[in-house]
Amino acid sequence: MDQDAAAAAYRRSSFENAPPIKLVRMLYEGAVRFLERAERATDAREAREWLRRVEAIVNELRCSLDHQAAPEVSANLESLYLFVEARLAQATLNDEAPAMAEARGVLATLLEGWNGAQVELDGLPRSASDEAA
Repeated sequence: MDQDAAAAAYRRSSFENAPPIKLVRMLYEGAVRFLERAERATDAREAREWLRRVEAIVNELRCSLDHQAAPEVSANLESLYLFVEARLAQATLNDEAPAMAEARGVLATLLEGWNGAQVELDGLPRSASDEAA
């Protein structure tokens, strides 16, 4: 197995075995990283490619909301995701850096919140944090 194949297998394994909260955090981290790349892109086509990746992540996050388990939280997150999707569409159509920055700001803030949730879970006794994840 060459080095690239081994790295890909490791990444796939880390996704497949990650607890749900870690997966959500990984999605946010990817979205923020891709937005940063879109902002630094040297041409509009490259920026649009990164923005498409962010759109796919945000769409997945929005579609995975469980409105029955936590209706108020889900509704708030959905509103934020819809805002981000609208800003991404604006950035894609008009190559607008401010729209990208706004979307990145929302996603970075949400990532901070999920990181805080992980810290709180880490402070729980092992069996309680396992059940919460």
